[in-house]
Amino acid sequence: MKKNYSKRTFLLEIFAIMLGLIFLIPFYFVFINSVKGFSEILIDAAALPKEILFSNYAKVWEVISFQDAFLNSLIITVLSIAGIVVISSMAAWKMVRTPGKLSKFLFIFFVSAMVIPFQTVMIPLMKLGGMLGIMNSIPGIVIMYFGFGVSLSLFLYHGFVKTIPQEIEESARVDGCSQFGVFWRIVFPLLKPITVTVIILNTLWIWNDYLLPLLVLQDAELRTIPLATSSFFAQYTKQWDMGLAALVLGIAPVIVFFLFLQKHIIKGIAAGSIK
Repeated sequence: MKKNYSKRTFLLEIFAIMLGLIFLIPFYFVFINSVKGFSEILIDAAALPKEILFSNYAKVWEVISFQDAFLNSLIITVLSIAGIVVISSMAAWKMVRTPGKLSKFLFIFFVSAMVIPFQTVMIPLMKLGGMLGIMNSIPGIVIMYFGFGVSLSLFLYHGFVKTIPQEIEESARVDGCSQFGVFWRIVFPLLKPITVTVIILNTLWIWNDYLLPLLVLQDAELRTIPLATSSFFAQYTKQWDMGLAALVLGIAPVIVFFLFLQKHIIKGIAAGSIK
């Protein structure tokens, strides 16, 4: 039995390694071709570079003002994540702690919003943004990310808040803690596993989002990294060497961020589902 189990485990590990290598193939092509010349990419995109051209990165940095695009992406992502975490966590806690028809209706309303494709609300959203005067601005797109990101985050928080014993909150109230203090001093620290999960999932989405910034941010100085990178892939001229270098610069920060915090994704989701 043990031998069969060991053999099965070994085969599963081999399969997992092969599957992992398959998923790494696109990263190989992106990185290898980002340090090649344009003509060398056209000759053989899969071959190793004859000469490593790190100058591609320097050119990209200068041509698209990468530091500005990076700063725009960072500001939008950080502000959006902060708002989504605060709104979702407080709303989920209030819904769980005040059960009733209204709370149930609001929860179903928010969860139902997750199945609505962005394309169906794209035109009305742009018209509403124009009426409110929030188009072509970082605060405007941040507010829009609040609306699109709250649904899933609230759903995750809602399930996790149910696992927190109410006795802890009641003890805090007996000691004179206000409702605001109960949440931020008692409840929110206990939500750390799911908060990290929410942060990671939304960061990966907002950082790499292309369509919403394309619709909202028209000025060149407001461009995010995906918008700046797309400038190398025009209809008639495709600068693959520069474009791939820009892609590497754009995905490197979020990959490092994900690798640093990836264990919290499984930890947060598992804790919420088991409890």
